[in-house]
Amino acid sequence: MNYYRNIDRTKIQYDFIIDEDSSNTHLVSEIEALGGKVITVPPYQKPFAYHKALYQLFTQNHYPLVYSHINTLSVFPLFAAWRAGIPIRVAHSHSTAGKGEFTRNVMKYTLRKFSRVFATEWCACSRLAGEFQFGKKAMDSGRVLIWPNAMDVKRFAFDEQRRAELRRSMNLEGKFVIGHTGRFMLQKNHSFLIDTFAALKKRKPEAVLMLVGDGPLQNMCREKVNALGLTEDVIFTGSVNDTENYYQVMDAFIFPSFYEGLGMSAVEAQICGLPVVCSDELPEEAGICENIKFLPLSMSPAEWADETLKLCEGCSRHDMSMSAREHSFDITVHADRMTKWYCTLLGIA
Repeated sequence: MNYYRNIDRTKIQYDFIIDEDSSNTHLVSEIEALGGKVITVPPYQKPFAYHKALYQLFTQNHYPLVYSHINTLSVFPLFAAWRAGIPIRVAHSHSTAGKGEFTRNVMKYTLRKFSRVFATEWCACSRLAGEFQFGKKAMDSGRVLIWPNAMDVKRFAFDEQRRAELRRSMNLEGKFVIGHTGRFMLQKNHSFLIDTFAALKKRKPEAVLMLVGDGPLQNMCREKVNALGLTEDVIFTGSVNDTENYYQVMDAFIFPSFYEGLGMSAVEAQICGLPVVCSDELPEEAGICENIKFLPLSMSPAEWADETLKLCEGCSRHDMSMSAREHSFDITVHADRMTKWYCTLLGIA
């Protein structure tokens, strides 16, 4: 969506294909206002209905290019695109594999060699994500094109006055706010985060934890928070469209993911000047300044709490949007680059 909002839409337009059970339906009106379409198909868990719908869609619309963003599952839509005679087929890797998801990882490792078969172009959001799906040899050869998860960096710039106003409106004055943004799913490791907060709370009684997002494990996390007696100290915001405001009110950001293709939330938090403590499973591209510390998940939650407070002591809060631009996260630069790439692939001026 960040790229779509900023590419030259007089030259390139998108149709978005989403599963019927997608959680992104809130974007439909924006996409349509920008000139695009949103088309729903059966979920990929119903492979025959999924393939039939895609094949019919591709043959009826004669798309010149199909771009799949579903990692190793790209084999399914790109097979339908190949069968329908779509000449340009792009597979994009956004993720890797991590601990604790045995069934999902078996599927990823089984499918990843096939996810390349029907693709004419290979892309990834980071070197780590590219190596996982396409292999180190492909990365070293330059076969895989890196598209950073670029953004409007100004949107996340730190603003002291806005922070004060927002903290006042959210009744957070005098609080030390530990933050996290991300879906409640195993990958994000919320259970470890809650344990880390519980340990930090003992050292800093004014601390509160702000969890931004929703997802299938949210109720389980609520139960754990209640069991630890932290109900009054943990804020569940639900899904929001203005994450930039929540970064403003935070004092530190903890991101203990089991794996990430990049870890955009950690980048956004850094742009807003937050000290960030994240797992060393994130790729090095996620670090854009000195206010970030990568820790192994083998360390205890208490040790993570100590390292978070130690990092906060040595950090001064200021806008890091310039650093984000220097690390290739400025969408205005990369959207123009992507427009030119599309035009080259499609043979248009």
